[in-house]
This record gives sequence, structure tokens and C-alpha cells, in this order.
Amino acid sequence: MSDLAAQFRETFATSAEGVWAAPGRINLIGEHTDYNDGFALPIALPHTLTVAAARRDDGRVRLRSHQFPEPHGFSLEGLAPGSVPEGAAYQAGALWALLEEGHGIGGLDLLVDSTIPAGSGLSTSAALCCATVLAATGLYGREPAPAEVARLAQRAENDFVGMPCGIMDQSAVMLAEQGRALFLDCRSSATGSEPFDLAAQGMSLLVVDTKAPRRLVEGAYAQRRASCEEAARVLGVAALREISGPDLEQALDRLPEGPMRARVRHVVTENDRVLRSVELLRSGRLREVGPLLTASHVSLRDDYEVSVAEVDTAVEAALSAGALGARITGGGFGGCVIALVDSEQVRACSDAVRAAFAGRGFGAPEVFTALPSAGARRLR
Repeated sequence: MSDLAAQFRETFATSAEGVWAAPGRINLIGEHTDYNDGFALPIALPHTLTVAAARRDDGRVRLRSHQFPEPHGFSLEGLAPGSVPEGAAYQAGALWALLEEGHGIGGLDLLVDSTIPAGSGLSTSAALCCATVLAATGLYGREPAPAEVARLAQRAENDFVGMPCGIMDQSAVMLAEQGRALFLDCRSSATGSEPFDLAAQGMSLLVVDTKAPRRLVEGAYAQRRASCEEAARVLGVAALREISGPDLEQALDRLPEGPMRARVRHVVTENDRVLRSVELLRSGRLREVGPLLTASHVSLRDDYEVSVAEVDTAVEAALSAGALGARITGGGFGGCVIALVDSEQVRACSDAVRAAFAGRGFGAPEVFTALPSAGARRLR
């Protein structure tokens, strides 16, 4: 924190007025359910994106980042989708959303540093949008409630950047608690804080950043969302959340042959897996969540078609080395795998993944364990 504040002074020749941190997130289970009004079960990571900020009196915004050294700047006047370079779009979108909804913000200098692995699917973009909203509102007088920050950050991604994401990432960034999992109802925005004490049950959550490039993610993501929305229209429901497990086969029979059926099957069964996982956490049966993670991966691989070779290799290697369950996490097409493992198996599973990648000629993955951590917060 102090380092970033000192670097802010070196960069902008003025003192930072505040520093905010927003975490990355891991979704334990509940993938591609949020934009279908379904359920999700994320945690926040100890990895954070940090923003130091100060006000300006000229209505301009200057952006600097340690991860992306190219400087960006723009005026708040006339700010609109497509008006800023891609490298500034997320932060510009967060400020645009605030202006659109009547928040009286002004110019800013913003310096960003991050320990969230870039391109890993751990929600760097959501952390960046949330941290920017917090900085702007914190310096200009009214700090919204955490759920409102999440909604504004989602609007930035949806309406300014053009990424049709749901609310899960932003909610995890803002609402997660240390040592707990966040049970999120994406229709009502109701949340629950669920026990997720890995150490008490002798387990660890292994994260494998496959470093696989995320291929065609935005267009493919939008296609899957559109397919789900069309299926809901055909089925006469507001969202696929309304299709329950017992009704699934009848619903599938009403849909045309092709990928749409598979997309619906994934969403309905994934919602059921989230609800079952929550029941298991509440009853202290964490080990039994493992098979649900693996079933989720199979569904994402086969029905939702968002996996890639590196991801499947990591899942298979972890399971072969004794993991209780493993799956892709995040939107897919690359990114990270999570594995629930007995703590004494962490090294064996990590070594097995690295060996499998070397055997397939893939680049070396990054492997680490994750603990459920706190959501976004002001540091000073």
C-alpha cells in the first residue's frame, strides 16, 4: 500500500488521496448460470488489484498501470462507449456508469498495480471496475453499498466495454468474506455466507493457471448467452433458472436439435450442482463437493463447449493424482482449473499437472493454493 502511494507521487507529482484494493475471484461452482438468473458459489482470492487515486480539477482522467505501462488519458466530458482506447475501456466504463446514473464525480489520476494473474480468468476486469468505482465515489463524496458497486461495475462491462457478463464476478469482488464462500442468487441478488474452512477439514483448493490463451472468448461468450436467451424464449420462461431438474427432459424435447439443447442441459444441471454444494457445505461435508466439481467440468466441456486442451489436461492430471474433484473455473476457453485436494496431496497433484503439461508440450502452468479472502476495501 505505502509503496503504491509513493509510486503515485513519483508518477503524478502529487499525493494519492486514497488507496483501494479489489480481489480476484474463483468460482467454486455455478458457471454460466449468472446471466440465466441462476446460482453461483464464488470466493475472493488473496490476489488483489490495487488503485491509488487523487482528484483533478480539470475534468480529465489520467491512467497508469504497472502491468500495462502505456499511459492513457481522456476527458469525462462526452465520455461514451467507443470513445477511449481499449486499454482504458474498463476504467472509463466504470466512470461512465457513475456519470450516467447521476454521480457527481470529477477528474482523477489513477495508478493501478495487481497481483491477479493477467489473462487467467480470475476476474481482473471486475476487480478493476469495482476498484475504480470505489475510488471515484470515495473521493467525490458518496460511497455506494457493495451490491450497488457490483451493479455499476457490471454495467460498465455490459454497456461500455460490450462484454455481456452476468453479475457473479462483480458480486464476488465486492461481497466475499474471509473464510467463507458467497452463495449468490443472481435473480434476486440475495446472498448467503457459507462455511468454507478448508484447513479444518484437512483440504486445500489448488488453482492451476494453465496460461492457455483465451481464444475467441468474447464472441463465443456472447453466442452462448444469446443461445440461452433464445431457449428461454422458446420455452416461455423469463430465464433458464425457471427450468428445474425434474422438468429438464421435457424442456429439452421442446427445443430444436443442436447446441441449444446442450446449453440448456448444462445450465439446469449446474444450478442443481450449486444448490447441492451449498447443502454439503452447510452440513460440513466438504469432501462430497469434489465429485460435483468434476461433473461441472464434464458439463462445461461437453455441453457448454468452453474447455480447451490445456484445461482438460490439468483436470485429468489432478484427478489421476488423487484430487477429490476438479473443473475449469471462469468463463472458459482457457484460464484456470481448480481442484479440491487433501492437503497432503497438494504436491503430488501439482507435480502431476506440471508433468502432464510438459508431456503434451504445453508451457509451464502456475500452480498455487487459494484461501477464501475478503472482498474489496479501502486501504487508506
